[in-house]
Amino acid sequence: MALKEQLNKFNKQYEKCQSTLSSIASSRPGPSTRPSSVVPAAISQKPAAPPVKFSNDTERLQFINSIRKGPVGAQIKRVIDLLFETRHAFTPEQINEQCYVDMNANKAVFESLRNNLKVHYDGRRFSYKAKHDVKDKNQLLSLVNKYPAGIAAIDLKDAYPNVMEDLQALKASGHIWLLSNADSQEDIAYPNDFKGQIQVDDDFKSLFRDIDIPSDMLDVEKELLKIGLKPVMNTAERRAAAQIHGMPNKPKQKKKKQEISKRTKLTNAHLPELFQNLNASSSRN
Repeated sequence: MALKEQLNKFNKQYEKCQSTLSSIASSRPGPSTRPSSVVPAAISQKPAAPPVKFSNDTERLQFINSIRKGPVGAQIKRVIDLLFETRHAFTPEQINEQCYVDMNANKAVFESLRNNLKVHYDGRRFSYKAKHDVKDKNQLLSLVNKYPAGIAAIDLKDAYPNVMEDLQALKASGHIWLLSNADSQEDIAYPNDFKGQIQVDDDFKSLFRDIDIPSDMLDVEKELLKIGLKPVMNTAERRAAAQIHGMPNKPKQKKKKQEISKRTKLTNAHLPELFQNLNASSSRN
């Protein structure tokens, strides 16, 4: 009986809703009329939007809080990385928006960045300060030309984003020399000053080529000591140590100079002095 009463009650409520909807539809102005059969409001209405979840926002707030409670050094690095990558000037408020470091609330970070060698502060904005203030390839070339003794490539690395590519381009075009330092294995950029190119007399070239370089390293080291240069290794000590351990040091035999014959494939025809022996033997034959 209770179920039947509930069903009758539901039917009455349903009929009441239908009559209410019909009266509302008929009272609205417009050329078109509503159909007699009205869909129940529960079906015609759009489904309600799902409730807002705050999990993502909570994670973001936790991330921001972890940055602001982190070490001062970590916050400074975060700001310098932002300035280096963007190469833009930011106010403290803009820095807070970009990397969540609140410099206004953390005076230690503010003062450290204001006095940092890699940061420029104009009283309002912070920006990255490279060791050398160059912005493009032309300025880079002008800078290298001011250092005839060479400038380390590592000192130019932070000038602007593609500075290393421009260094290689200047090297390829012959405007600079880019050589590796034997001690530090770092690249050094030197100006390629075309004014320094001079013509050398042939007699001087011949004199230079006729210098006989000693084949024995002992003689080489003696000559170095004569002019005040210290040899890198001590050949005499090495040979003495080798003899003590029973390993006689055999002197290097001088390689026999290869003679050029008629059968030799000539690939250096632009150097006629190499073929004087060949011409002389041909004339004798």
